Amino acid sequence: MNRRRHAIATLTVVCALTVLASPALTLQAAAAPLPPGPPAQPKKTLEEVRKEIDGLYRQAARATDAYNLAEEKAKEQSDEIVKLARMIVAGQEKIDDLKARAGAAARAQYRNGGLPDGAQLVLTNDPQLFLDNAGRLKEGQKATKDLLAEMTSTQAQLTTYAKDASLNWKKLEDNRLKQAKAKQEINDKIEAAKKLESQLAAEERARLLRLEQQAQYKAQTAWVNSGVLKGLSEKATPAGKRAVEFATAQIGKPYVWGAEGPASYDCSGLTQSAWAAAGRPIPRTSQEQWRLLPHVDIKDMRPGDLIVYYKDASHIGMYVGNGAIVHAPRPGRDVTIAGAGSMEILGVVRPE
Repeated sequence: MNRRRHAIATLTVVCALTVLASPALTLQAAAAPLPPGPPAQPKKTLEEVRKEIDGLYRQAARATDAYNLAEEKAKEQSDEIVKLARMIVAGQEKIDDLKARAGAAARAQYRNGGLPDGAQLVLTNDPQLFLDNAGRLKEGQKATKDLLAEMTSTQAQLTTYAKDASLNWKKLEDNRLKQAKAKQEINDKIEAAKKLESQLAAEERARLLRLEQQAQYKAQTAWVNSGVLKGLSEKATPAGKRAVEFATAQIGKPYVWGAEGPASYDCSGLTQSAWAAAGRPIPRTSQEQWRLLPHVDIKDMRPGDLIVYYKDASHIGMYVGNGAIVHAPRPGRDVTIAGAGSMEILGVVRPE
């Protein structure tokens, strides 16, 4: 009995100690330091933000070139499909006509008792008739042979036209997909750039613009001080003058990617439209203008020539003389005059 009471007492003490110890353990656990979180990211400087925004707009410019090229190719494919469709219709009409003529010849033979003209001629007893009709028979045989050859040739052409139309349709669909992909990329990059800029206070946005202008001024000053303008001709050809007049008349109109005027332009849309107004069609994109137009050394540059920028030829402007260009800069900006050396120059091309 005593042992039992002793055991119960011992158990009671243990339980009491456990209850008393629990709050201390809880407080100790609560007081334990939390694991360290990720280190705070250092705030970007305004110059870093400017460079990031500039990079996003340049990526959008590259995607715009891809979009414009795909659109140009899609137009070509669409025009080719229409042309081939017309040729297929004309070819089918020709086949129908040839078949009608062949059918008429077959019906004439049937009316003659099923005997070919040659057999009838051999069976005649009239020598004069034989002589008179021999030449016509030879001509008829040649006409029949030519008719069959023409039918075979026309049918082969129809097969080729149909194959070409199918191929062009596939190319058209491929270019439409490229357009859609480029369009998405353009919008994504522009939205990312706008988001970065919108996070800045009004005062910071004003400073950002000043930083952009300072960077352009610094690059232009270094370019001019290199002596590059010495000896440059300021005289444009008549066509070059017309192109410059058109381009400068667009100053103040907004940049819109993919636009070719008249209300808005992208960079290559402006240069293409200006030279079209001067009577010289040129490719649609800045990369194609760089690739396909004759290259000119900067020391030989004259007003109307096109200056291509950056290693990927993603931007282009028109030289107007006195070390300046007219260009459509980027989304959010208008067509304007700028220093020709305010950006990284790749080279110069001449549309004429």
